[in-house]
Amino acid sequence: MPAMTTRFCIVRHGETDWNVERRIQGHTDVPLNATGRAQALAMAYNAAHRHFHAIYSSDLRRARETARFIAELEGHEVKPLPALRERNFGLFQGLTAAEAAQRHPEAHARYVARDADFDFHGGESLRVFAERVLAGIEWLARHHAGQTLLAVSHSGVLDVLYRQATGRDLSAPRDFDIPNCALNWFHLDAHGLHLERWADRHHLAHPLMEAPE
Repeated sequence: MPAMTTRFCIVRHGETDWNVERRIQGHTDVPLNATGRAQALAMAYNAAHRHFHAIYSSDLRRARETARFIAELEGHEVKPLPALRERNFGLFQGLTAAEAAQRHPEAHARYVARDADFDFHGGESLRVFAERVLAGIEWLARHHAGQTLLAVSHSGVLDVLYRQATGRDLSAPRDFDIPNCALNWFHLDAHGLHLERWADRHHLAHPLMEAPE
């Protein structure tokens, strides 16, 4: 763990059409829709009065598009970081939960149970995904010790970070919201990852609360 404290504002990307349809996106490179762009702009103006030393993003389009709004206001370039990419959901990508349950009932049961070792037959297991996300956050802290960063990512990534910071097991049901374009504040120090503020969405009139990954 780093000797100096690094602060993170982690933002879920803006809304996409697949969010609205409740389709699991994973690594599928879906763009923002009009609502998502409006959310990203609102987020950018809300966050821009803070000073960020750097702005990072998942390398997927929906995250990069979201990050670009605040990067332009802050005078930064968006730095892509693949470690912030959403989980690879393998054969579930592009399906709704109902379609996945109908076509792949056994796999869906393991998904609902949050089986940490199930990889969707070619995707990422929850355990491997979490290790990738946490390694990415530690990499950022090493390279930006003592600084404050903004990073745009995905609901699955934020799920992992919330659990790590609050001591919740990966297999426990998700009982917390992860709205599009809300501000989520963490800091990482020698004692681990800590949650400062979760789901600050006062700048969003109608956030989408329960879209799939």
